[in-house]
Amino acid sequence: MGKLQERRRFLGAALSGLLAPALPACGGDDDPPPDPVPEAQITAAIAQVDTLATNLMTSSGVPGMAVAVVRGNQAVYARGFGRRLVTDPAPVDADTVFQLASVSKSIGATVVARQVGRGSIGWDTPVIQHLPWFALADAETTEAVTIGDLYAHRSGLPDHAGDRLEDMGYDRREVLTRLRFLPLHPLRAVYEYTNFGMTAAAEAVANAAGIDWATLSEQAIYQPLGMTRTSSRYADFAARDNRALGHVKINGSWVQGMGTMPDAQSPAGGVSASVNDLAKWLIMVLAKGEFAGQRIVDAAALAPALSQQMQSGPPVQGRPASYYGYGFNIGTTELGLTNYNHSGAFAVGAATSFTAVPSLNLAIVTLTNGYPIGIPETLNAQFFDLVQYGAFRRDWGAIFAEAFAPLLQPEGRLVGQSPPASPLPARALSTYAGTYRNDYYGPLVVAEQGGALVMTLGARPLVLPLTHWDGDVFTLTLHNENANPGTISRAEFSSDRVWLEYYDHEGLGVFVR
Repeated sequence: MGKLQERRRFLGAALSGLLAPALPACGGDDDPPPDPVPEAQITAAIAQVDTLATNLMTSSGVPGMAVAVVRGNQAVYARGFGRRLVTDPAPVDADTVFQLASVSKSIGATVVARQVGRGSIGWDTPVIQHLPWFALADAETTEAVTIGDLYAHRSGLPDHAGDRLEDMGYDRREVLTRLRFLPLHPLRAVYEYTNFGMTAAAEAVANAAGIDWATLSEQAIYQPLGMTRTSSRYADFAARDNRALGHVKINGSWVQGMGTMPDAQSPAGGVSASVNDLAKWLIMVLAKGEFAGQRIVDAAALAPALSQQMQSGPPVQGRPASYYGYGFNIGTTELGLTNYNHSGAFAVGAATSFTAVPSLNLAIVTLTNGYPIGIPETLNAQFFDLVQYGAFRRDWGAIFAEAFAPLLQPEGRLVGQSPPASPLPARALSTYAGTYRNDYYGPLVVAEQGGALVMTLGARPLVLPLTHWDGDVFTLTLHNENANPGTISRAEFSSDRVWLEYYDHEGLGVFVR
């Protein structure tokens, strides 16, 4: 697994692993703490959230943040900090809507659980039962892979399968259709974090219900909980008057990012919400599917989502293995208490995280409008240190800053390298021109324009100039959700093909003329 895959995978499983030190875990969610946490200590921790948030805003400069804390069946804290947009004084408040990125996975899992409880589908239902056109590279896996397999990232699909197709402008159906060309690990043998694998499962659930996923999410969860500022459609987020826009850091200053429209993978990363709304959802999760005296999700259907389904990471530095449920990381705190958590991030400007500890009936969610540098995870970890111990046990800011730093690095073996001093000349540019075929990525057109080569691919399409490097090797630069600024890809031509380094993520980077 390459460096890019390692750092992308971190977004899915990091929080579970980092918050799971080598201490004995409780037997289950309802077990009392080994040493009961004093109620006054929890109250004192909640009283310090303002300070935690203010300090992190100051140290990071992140433009905007919102935080909510749930205790029992009520939100005991909800507040916004900073600005929705760095160049506009409009403030963030507890109703400001943020893009949630991968926190959407946990919310979507509760949508599925609601459907499981209604008997229309099961976690063990094969996906093709309700998505008959869906296929993977192996026929037996196609027949066997279930809703739960895809929600636990154990389908055999490679890490972040399909994400680069989304950046090329392909819609949800097209990305899901092309997953059949990807190499597979054996079913249920390997944890590989996949946005579009989970999206396929959600599509099957929505098809079984006879409506689209965004509408199902509204009817199943958002409307019953009164989450009036939550949606699984980007258009709804874009239309909000009180929304936080994403930011990135350039030359030490926060600026507005290019933004992302994640409808193609909406079940995995397309929810937008306020912390006031998310507090209601967390109350329901802590209460095993109940809210305000109403049964929203069947407890037995929700329980598997909140249970260890797949090992997501090995033991590291004295910490035990980390686990994934169905759309939730399942970890343990330093006191050995089970916690549910998930982080989300867009490299173009979003970072979000929640942590819930059911035995304490306590949860926190932190949303920011800056790219992922570990701020939400730091605040949540600091809060639960104060809850359990009354003081910080670790330098969480340093831990998460170090862990997240690789996420923002450019990709490519030529990054930071100088061009050859005496490169071999290229052949006549017309030699390279033509249309090249690739089943997974689609056709690639290379054309000569104004004495240079230009490459066109994808549904959007992407039009990328090629710069000569050495002999038959050219380079191209990309910047999108999966390609950080400064990313350089080699394009190596041979007689009837071209190999694109950036698109070789799954070993499918060869385009044949």
